[in-house]
Amino acid sequence: MNRILRLFGLDDDPSASPSTTRREALRQTGQGLAGLALSAVPLALGAARPARSRAAGIPMGIEVHGVLNFALLLEYLEDEYYQMGLDTGGLIPDAARPVFAQISSHERAHVEFLRSAVSSLGETPIEKPTFDFTAGGAFAPFTNYDQFLALSQGFEDTGVRAYKGQAPNLYSQDGSTNTVLTAALQIHSVEARHAAEVRRLRRMAGVDVHEWIVGDDVDVAALQPVYAGEANTTHLGTDATGVTNKNREQTTEAFDEPLAREDVEAIASLFIQS
Repeated sequence: MNRILRLFGLDDDPSASPSTTRREALRQTGQGLAGLALSAVPLALGAARPARSRAAGIPMGIEVHGVLNFALLLEYLEDEYYQMGLDTGGLIPDAARPVFAQISSHERAHVEFLRSAVSSLGETPIEKPTFDFTAGGAFAPFTNYDQFLALSQGFEDTGVRAYKGQAPNLYSQDGSTNTVLTAALQIHSVEARHAAEVRRLRRMAGVDVHEWIVGDDVDVAALQPVYAGEANTTHLGTDATGVTNKNREQTTEAFDEPLAREDVEAIASLFIQS
C-alpha cells in the first residue's frame, strides 16, 4: 500500500523527496502500473469470470470482459494518437516531447494490460479500429500543435470520466473482481495525471484553460460532449454547495463526473473511421 501511495504522491513519508518533477512522477506512475497490474493478470483474473449477477454486485447483462474491451477501445485511440503525434516531425516542441513520449508509453502499457486481461478471462480482445483524428475534417491535430493539445486534453478527460463510470461495474461483493477493479482504478489515476499535465502544457502555450474542470466549461466547442454533466454538484443526494463555503464553480472542480458508456462510445465514434 505504501508503494501505491508513493506512486500517486499521497504518502506522508517525511523522507520522501519533495522535488520530484512532473515528468518523473509520470514515469514512476507508469512503472508502478506495469509492476502492480500487469504482474497480477495471469494469477487472478480467471476468478473474475463468474461474477456476472446482481448477487455478486454486477448489474445483469454486464460482463467483466465487456467493460475491459470498452476500456481497450479508448486506450487504442490514445495509444495511436500519441504515437502519430510523436512521429510527426516538427509538431511537438522539443521541451514537450519527453512528456508526450512518457504519456505514450503509458497508453501502450494500458493496451497491453487490457488485451492480456481480456485474454486471461478466456475472451477475445477487440481489434483496433481505423481512426480518423481529424473527425471528418473538424480538426487538424497533426499540423496544428494547439489542436493536438486540445484533443489530447479531451481524450484524457474522457478517459478519466469513462473509467470512473465503469468502476461500479467491476465491483463484486465476493471479491472475485478485485484485481480487475484495482488495475482499472490505477489506470484511472494515470489518466488523471495525464489530463493535469496536458492542461499545464496548454497554459504554457498561452491557452487560457482552467487548471481543473470547472463546470461544463470548454474552450473548444467541438469537445463539449466530453464535459456534459460536469456542472453537477449533487452527490449521494446532497448538494455539495450546501456543505462548503466554496462557490458552485469551485465545488465542481472537486469532482470528475462519471460518463455513461454510451456517451463515451459516442465521443469515440467521432474519431473512428472503420
